[in-house]
Amino acid sequence: MAALVTAGFLVALEIAARHYGTPGPITTQAREVIHAPKSGGMLYAAMALMLVVLTWRQRCVAVATALGIDLAFLVVRWAAGIDTAGGHPVGNGALWVILGVVVVAVTRRTGPERVLLLKGAGLALLLMAGRKTGDTWLLITSKTRPMVLDQYVATADHALGDPSWLVGRVVKATGAVGFNVLDFVYGNLAVAAVIVALYQLRHVSAERRFPRHHLVRTFLVIGLIGPAFYMIYPVVGPIYAYGTGTEYWSAVSLWAPDMPPSAPWAVAELWPDTLPPVGAPQPMPFDGITPRNCMPSLHTAWATAIFIHTRKGPRLLRHAGTFWLIATVCATLGFGYHYGADLLAGVVFTLTIEAALRAYDRDRDRAGLLLAAYGGVVFTALLLSYRWLPLQMAQHPWVAGPLLLLATASVIHRYVRTTGQWTRNTPPAGLPEPPPEPAAVDRRAADRGNGGAEPDAAQRVPAPRGGDDRQASASAGAGTSAETDAEI
Repeated sequence: MAALVTAGFLVALEIAARHYGTPGPITTQAREVIHAPKSGGMLYAAMALMLVVLTWRQRCVAVATALGIDLAFLVVRWAAGIDTAGGHPVGNGALWVILGVVVVAVTRRTGPERVLLLKGAGLALLLMAGRKTGDTWLLITSKTRPMVLDQYVATADHALGDPSWLVGRVVKATGAVGFNVLDFVYGNLAVAAVIVALYQLRHVSAERRFPRHHLVRTFLVIGLIGPAFYMIYPVVGPIYAYGTGTEYWSAVSLWAPDMPPSAPWAVAELWPDTLPPVGAPQPMPFDGITPRNCMPSLHTAWATAIFIHTRKGPRLLRHAGTFWLIATVCATLGFGYHYGADLLAGVVFTLTIEAALRAYDRDRDRAGLLLAAYGGVVFTALLLSYRWLPLQMAQHPWVAGPLLLLATASVIHRYVRTTGQWTRNTPPAGLPEPPPEPAAVDRRAADRGNGGAEPDAAQRVPAPRGGDDRQASASAGAGTSAETDAEI
């Protein structure tokens, strides 16, 4: 059923993109079998996710095959004088290997082994499809939403102290070094997610099954549902609505984006040095190129998901998750891509989705469903307040600002409390079973027919050897480690 829904969704996006004269996610992904891919790193990251279902020998063969295919493509393109036309010179090999695993699973494997291989390849293909659908969504938002609501969000953001203007001046002061470090973090969010997912899925090859919950699921659901709100609440961001667009950073960026300036559509050239005036906001027209991808901030949502899923990992992974969240928040604000209000909505959005997924995994746990419902209510309240009460919020910042932060903090608090309760109710793996209840001891004694007396030595059943106990305990611990690591 899920596969049919996904296929229908991709077909619908393909048709919508064709309506606007551009190829959709299915076409762009199919082209990368031969043509230079838009992101070779993404294709290899997707292949890395698929490798979790293979043995180490199979992984080495798969990686060598992917590199060999890419080398062959490089030679052919060089010999034929084919330009990559803005694409990456490598990545086709990774896609070929993923498709090859699908063919092997269908033609050479049966039963659970076939299902496992198809799940691994499907996970990789979904990650790639998520990237392509995101690009198509952004195109559709720019074509179907000519009016944007930036003035509303910018006005509401006065209650939070206009953080985008503040952090934008800080990033500007750090020069090329600060900008490009944050730009690297911002642009490689998916790679960070794959690294965390590989840690969570490290036992799949040995156990021949996936854990109940892991980061990739949350990542994909965020990417699937989030862009729908771009259509409901179209916002382009302060650097576009109140600045000159991405060309503002062209002097310091090592990878300056190839986008035309958007200054003619801006309210005025204010960002980041001059705060926008407080006045009655209204919808404003904007160009048909810039994506309306601010509300909520999905970069913040994804970085929050990474942070959540690293909390019970090794110390290095925990520190990396914290760093990625902080750096992503600084980049989204400091680059002028988002308002502070977007970030609050992004955090609540992620916690709501994470709670819903984990509640579903726990047989629709009541506490988890209530948490998801509460998060949905807060998320809706945030968006409604930004749209219908921005002027009141700007005029009473010392009331509205703390209320916005408290609403977000309340969702965080309930999430921590609920998931903490789940953790306390889950017995640690590998511990011995608790002693039997007294009633059970009495029944066993009566069954022996000796009035509860201890059987003599001839009747005693010899206990298993200690090595067998240790082996059984280790097996039990290994069997649950993946789920324990993933459910964080």
